[in-house]
Amino acid sequence: MPDLSPSAAEPTTLGAAAPETPPVATEPRRGDRVVTDSGVEVKPVYRADDAPPAEPDPGRFPYTRGVYPTMYRGRRWTMRQYAGFASADESNRRFRLLLARGQTGLSVAFDLPTQLGLDADDPRAVGEVGRVGVSISTLADMRRLFAGIDLAAVTTSMTINAPAAILLLLYQLVAEEQGVDPARLGGTIQNDILKEYAARGTYIYPPRPSMRLVVDTFAYCRDELPAWNTISVSGYHIREAGSSAAQEVGFTVANGLAYLEAATAAGLAVDDVAPRMSFFFAIHSNLLEEVAKLRAARRLWARLVRERFAPRDPRSEMLRFHSQTGGVTLTAQQPLNNVVRVAYQALAAVLGGTQSLHANGYDEALALPTEEAATLALRTQQILADETGVAATADPLAGAYAVEALTDAVEAAAREWLERVEAQGGAVAAVERNFVQAAIAETAYRKELAREQGDEVVVGVNRYADDGDGQGARVPIQRIDRVAVARQVERVATFKASQDCARIADVLGEVEGAARGDANLLPPMKTALAAGATVGQVAGALRRVFGEHRATG
Repeated sequence: MPDLSPSAAEPTTLGAAAPETPPVATEPRRGDRVVTDSGVEVKPVYRADDAPPAEPDPGRFPYTRGVYPTMYRGRRWTMRQYAGFASADESNRRFRLLLARGQTGLSVAFDLPTQLGLDADDPRAVGEVGRVGVSISTLADMRRLFAGIDLAAVTTSMTINAPAAILLLLYQLVAEEQGVDPARLGGTIQNDILKEYAARGTYIYPPRPSMRLVVDTFAYCRDELPAWNTISVSGYHIREAGSSAAQEVGFTVANGLAYLEAATAAGLAVDDVAPRMSFFFAIHSNLLEEVAKLRAARRLWARLVRERFAPRDPRSEMLRFHSQTGGVTLTAQQPLNNVVRVAYQALAAVLGGTQSLHANGYDEALALPTEEAATLALRTQQILADETGVAATADPLAGAYAVEALTDAVEAAAREWLERVEAQGGAVAAVERNFVQAAIAETAYRKELAREQGDEVVVGVNRYADDGDGQGARVPIQRIDRVAVARQVERVATFKASQDCARIADVLGEVEGAARGDANLLPPMKTALAAGATVGQVAGALRRVFGEHRATG
């Protein structure tokens, strides 16, 4: 067991003349081999014969080097800082601040009750309203959230899954009130329910009716919101739950294929769906593996979509993705170290060719980010874009022996996990059988064991730890405004008390009727929301037909 206390040779006061101890090798080890968290062996030296033949240029199949020919020379990645807390009014102020400081896209965090299709006044929501995101229960809430923001001029990403269609319809209604043509409305709903069962837990309905809701959203957006990204297939939460980089890619690609298979089985053409699919990956601190992971994911997706679906539109084969620096990598101990972690991770995302990026606040292991931390995270992206030069050329690490070899290795490992999922009967069956959940849990356990034993170093936690307050400063943390939360709960209760009960019963009955049949669910849901039904009421209508999912195993 290594000594995890600070080295006695380290100077204890500024200017102390103590000899430096040579740095200890800190890579995860298995025996005398150095391996990544995906089990890929890292050689001490890479040479030309380790690298595969050169890949085609960016913008050409299989898109290993990027989905666009000029990448950031033609268009920078979207700087999309995730935000949302308390009420719509507080979140609106944060959105407008970030836009004024140079953010180029909005990303909405919803609180847990909203994610679970519960209104703010629901007894099950007590203690969670506005805590980890904004509380949205009514069309009026959505109006306040985007007050003073031209929805024709921004793209908005919404991290919402089980009730994704409901929140999308509220957004569409607000945009239409602003006079925005729905055909021009740009943004993304996460809408990736499979990873909720596997890694995150904010599901409502059982997997198969949930898949129907996803496919109905695809069809609705094809006709009504053609510029909208209808799903963001998320590896981020799979990684945050403890998976390896290769599992993140393998399980995410498996889920993406499952959505395409469900869509085509419902009669949608692959070229009606795949070009509006996006992906979402976590970026952790092993810089070379993370770059390789993103390159491998693009290549694997392109090859599989071409082989299995034979699309005519090249965009169907392009894996476009948002990325976020790794929340689980941040530490409450020595929190200012997180500034450095986030910067390195953001660099990996850009070197790997991300289309949009959220950089975490340094205080997010403690609370929601303060205004200062959120601004610094945005400035981290801006410095990366404008000062480092990495955006000047596409795929800057292409041809590096190590990166090319790691790209092949991660793709091969990811494909193995994909094949294991398919041996279970596909992504839906693998989730129903708890295969994916068990695989992630096993990897997470092994990682935690490695950290406890000191084989995987976390600076400031199991090595170079300080006594007391760490870096000598207590960082300020964001406090949720309890008055604003109470006001939101009261506002929703008052809204419901003024509803036309007969009208609401009628429109919710139409939603239930559609759920019992095979009609697209979104048109009656939109009618219900426009008539004044709440998020919880519409979600409840579907609950009465579909039931609720209960995890097993």
